[in-house]
Amino acid sequence: MRWLVILCLVLLPRLALAQDDDTAMLVADRVFLQGRTRVVAEGSVEVLQGDARLRASRVSYDRDSEQLLIEGPIVLTRGADQVIIADAADLDRDLRNGMIRGARMVLNQQLQLAAARLDRVDGRYSQLTRATVSSCKVCGNRPPLWQIKARRIIHDQEEMQLYFDDARMEVLGARIFWLPRLRLPDPNQTRATGFLIPSIRRNSQLATGIKVPYFIKIGDHRDLTLTPYISSKTKTLEWRYRQAYTNGRIEFSGAVTKDELKPAITRAYVEGAGQFDLPRGFQLDFKIAAVSDDAYVTDYGYSDADRLESEVIVSRVRRDEYAAIGLANIHSLRVTEDNATIPSILTDVSYERRLFPRFGGELRLTADQHSHLRYSDRNTDGPDADLVTDGRDVTRLSVGASLRNSWTLPMGIRAQGMIGIDADSFRTAQDATLPQGDSQVSPSVAVTLRWPWVRHGRDGVSEVIEPVAMVAWTGGSALRVANDESTRIEFDEGNLLSLSRFTAPDRRERGLRAAVGVNWTRIDPTGWDARLTFGSVLRSSPDLNFTNSSGLGGTTSDLLIAGQARTASGLTVTARGLFDTSFTVNKAEAKASWVAGRYDLSASYVWLTADAAEDRPNSVSEWAFDTSFDLNPNWRGSLFGRYDIVADEPISAGLGLVYSNECVDVALSASRRFTSSTIVTPATDFSFTIGLRGFSAQTSGGTVARTCR
Repeated sequence: MRWLVILCLVLLPRLALAQDDDTAMLVADRVFLQGRTRVVAEGSVEVLQGDARLRASRVSYDRDSEQLLIEGPIVLTRGADQVIIADAADLDRDLRNGMIRGARMVLNQQLQLAAARLDRVDGRYSQLTRATVSSCKVCGNRPPLWQIKARRIIHDQEEMQLYFDDARMEVLGARIFWLPRLRLPDPNQTRATGFLIPSIRRNSQLATGIKVPYFIKIGDHRDLTLTPYISSKTKTLEWRYRQAYTNGRIEFSGAVTKDELKPAITRAYVEGAGQFDLPRGFQLDFKIAAVSDDAYVTDYGYSDADRLESEVIVSRVRRDEYAAIGLANIHSLRVTEDNATIPSILTDVSYERRLFPRFGGELRLTADQHSHLRYSDRNTDGPDADLVTDGRDVTRLSVGASLRNSWTLPMGIRAQGMIGIDADSFRTAQDATLPQGDSQVSPSVAVTLRWPWVRHGRDGVSEVIEPVAMVAWTGGSALRVANDESTRIEFDEGNLLSLSRFTAPDRRERGLRAAVGVNWTRIDPTGWDARLTFGSVLRSSPDLNFTNSSGLGGTTSDLLIAGQARTASGLTVTARGLFDTSFTVNKAEAKASWVAGRYDLSASYVWLTADAAEDRPNSVSEWAFDTSFDLNPNWRGSLFGRYDIVADEPISAGLGLVYSNECVDVALSASRRFTSSTIVTPATDFSFTIGLRGFSAQTSGGTVARTCR
């Protein structure tokens, strides 16, 4: 027992892997003194200190030389991130320096380093001689899928880096390339300067090229990634910069290109976003996007957007208050739009406050300022009187106040009442067809009734049928102002009971009107849920501001039918449509998704009738799908596509395959863009990427390992 105490006090006061002053604990079948200076522990020897653990068959300590002789099999671990297995070791008493023979090191439970000899230096470095590195499962005498052999490997535990001398990369035993020096990150490393996984890209317009990203760690809170993209037809440098602050973050990315598609110009694209917390609860959000030519982002696949928006917004959200001010710029990539004649510079100021008077109810105060400017200075005055206005600028100020309350009536009927007043003032410039200013005060009143009927079944199923009705009136008359804001109207279950279904106050629903509908909801504890809504709007007189395809024209609107269903197996279906009196569909959309273990499927369909008032000369009928699925535990496939039913031709399509096991990730994808215009042409794109697991935190997650046969 005395020698056990001596061994605990002088043999292992601290382990190199733990690097702290915690007391060590030793457990062994037998401890004895050999000679006058040597203490021996043998038989299932185990030493524990902090998160470090040493297991061996025999440990002897010489007090004069302060050397440890450890006989294997040896297992030395530190937490779950590092394991060393060896045959024998000769170390100093702190395990900081010495030699380990027949060593095998495992990092992050994945990367394996085997060496004839491992030397520990200062408790920080591990030098492996005649070493092999791989994260692949080794079956018998067969070579692994990939391995790196080196004359020497140094593992810097503090910097979490691996340094290779005379490195040879082998695939299935065949030598692929040789490098005199090589540096790779420890799998526990999250951010380190160096090359990332390259990819090969084949594009029908840009030929075959390679992308080699290089990550630069500028500090703990910022980094820069540079990605050269080189092919016979393009020389492109892609970049991304990120920085985190104590009160926010920013991220910018972009690309600079010289290519054969537009050889006369240098093509460029930049986008960025950021968010910062400001004093007094305010928040700053911004985003920017700019491009040298409209076809650039489509040619290189940087964005699917057909309009680039840059904006800065300062806002604050509280329980009973909302305030925001914003400035935005719009740049259209559509060939049918001229950036000089569309609203390009927009400003918005919004404020909303809820107050709760002593006499009950809720008093809601709102204020909204909006303006939009066009770059063009042309108008319809003078010699251009026969031309359509393309330089009109508009400023609007809207303020409102409303008093709201709700009551429960006999038989469980819920009633909501609202009385309010809104004032709108417009100023229009560069449009001789409209007055420079126009204002209107609009009083309004509305009453909404809901009568929910609830049924609970013995099987736990609950059903709710809720008839709803709203009667509303808004005074005033339509203003002589441009309809630049409420250009697209959507009639759905979300605004069936709204006072106005226009998207902005440049238009308001006026006169006497009513909305009627019924909601049905079914909730099943087994996971089968459904919801269905029927609704329609009735008016005393038609509102000519609604377009034909909005479904809200005439004295009786189209019938709204909307529903959603969700099953326990993961299938979700959502659909809505607008049907006229002859039950003809004017608008319809449907979405379906199914997530069930190995499968992730989604599909959508949209139908829009032609409507010149919404700049849609032809009907739109499209369907799209996007799916991914596991072919087996290692292979995963994906498919996507969009098809134009009216034109009877595809819009885009693509497929992908990903193979993953314990040591490698391989991704192959192909896509085709079929659409063409005056600025873009159809193109086919192929991409191929190989990533070695074990050298990156992003690829160190679990996957299905191969099995030996």
